Amino acid sequence: MEVSTILIQTMNGLQYGLLLFLIASGLTLIFGIMHIINLAHGALYMVGAYLVYWLTGLVGDLFLAILIGVPLAALLGVLIERFLIQALYRRDHLDQVLMTFGLIMVIDSLRSIIWGNDVHSVAIPELLSGSIQLTETLDYPVYRLFISAVCAVIALAMYLVLQRTRLGMLIRGGSSNREMVQCLGIDIRLIYTLVFAAGAALTAFAGMIAAPVSSVYPGMGNQILIIAFVVVVIGGLGSIRGAFLGALLVGLTATWGAVLVPQYAGMAVYVLMAVVLLFKPRGLFA
Repeated sequence: MEVSTILIQTMNGLQYGLLLFLIASGLTLIFGIMHIINLAHGALYMVGAYLVYWLTGLVGDLFLAILIGVPLAALLGVLIERFLIQALYRRDHLDQVLMTFGLIMVIDSLRSIIWGNDVHSVAIPELLSGSIQLTETLDYPVYRLFISAVCAVIALAMYLVLQRTRLGMLIRGGSSNREMVQCLGIDIRLIYTLVFAAGAALTAFAGMIAAPVSSVYPGMGNQILIIAFVVVVIGGLGSIRGAFLGALLVGLTATWGAVLVPQYAGMAVYVLMAVVLLFKPRGLFA
């Protein structure tokens, strides 16, 4: 195998892994801090993709569509948390699963009513439509490099917010001891709303930037939800650091699995999860 091919597949794996991190980080934040199992997380990824498809058609620019779409996704997250999720904080996990599964059905029905059931495409902006020539016969798309760079910057920003700011301290405190934070006069319900809205915005943003390379179609969030849960389990429930490392491992495994053992590519990431859990039953960074 040529060096250029190895480089391209590795870059594809890292790009896929970084995109998975955006999705899995919101999922692990919501579970680790709010202790909510949100099966509708993949549906929010789909909503982000459809929003950017619709808004790009209205404003004619992908970047402007994302700037408008991310606040809309965050607002949707606020509404879901305020009117549905808040009733589940003291309830059993089974109630959370049933509620969020029903939410998947509602979101999917609304998607069908608003946007229909066709497959759509989103054009890559002209600025990022080129390729970088690696060899005489192999090019690498600039847009994929853009996705990797944006995801890496967001990962760094999340780390700094959670570890270096007062808001991050409150979020971590609310995760460890909700009652103590409330006794200090902090509105923990507001913190939870912000966390859920941030998680919804992150996964919707992932759907938005992935739309030009993966198309927009019904049910696109279902498969990505399963892979996101694999990332969260590998990394450790509630761990952002674990989600980052787990996402990179899954991205590289899925990409190289499709190249080296295409007949078993569909099970490669699940074998990875089984191996990790065999030695680290609570994930890499529980």
